[in-house]
Amino acid sequence: MSRRPGAQRTETLKFPAPVVLGTDVIGVPKDADVELELSFASMSDGIWVSGTVKAQAVGECGRCLDTVRIDVDTAVQGLFMFPDADSEAEEGETEDVHEFDGDIIELEEVVRDAVATSLPYTPLCSSGCPGLCDQCGARLADDPGHEHEVIDPRWSALQNLQDN
Repeated sequence: MSRRPGAQRTETLKFPAPVVLGTDVIGVPKDADVELELSFASMSDGIWVSGTVKAQAVGECGRCLDTVRIDVDTAVQGLFMFPDADSEAEEGETEDVHEFDGDIIELEEVVRDAVATSLPYTPLCSSGCPGLCDQCGARLADDPGHEHEVIDPRWSALQNLQDN
């Protein structure tokens, strides 16, 4: 790409995820399909990259532990500074400013951060998921009437006498 300010180019890239993109709870698995639609704009200090990342994240429901699949379609952006650039943005170290060696724009960190921040902290299979029984671990969606007889612990000694 030209270093002439104002030069612009768009690219659509499809590739397997080089690493897990996301968190330990939910993320785009390694080698899963990732699509980037990007615009590269040359500026005086570097190259501004903006666009979208599309993929499918996989994880576990935070309530019932079923598999959750979430389509990711989120914005990606960052300024990749030329090695010889003398910019105030570099001094402020904003999160959207990255190093650029002049040859290769490394998008992995930008994409990973964009995907991770777009995913839910606690993924759910549905907003009304009842989860698991805290007594026995039964899946409450399969048995909505599930319940246990709860004995007041103060009377548990008397229950032992009755069982004998």
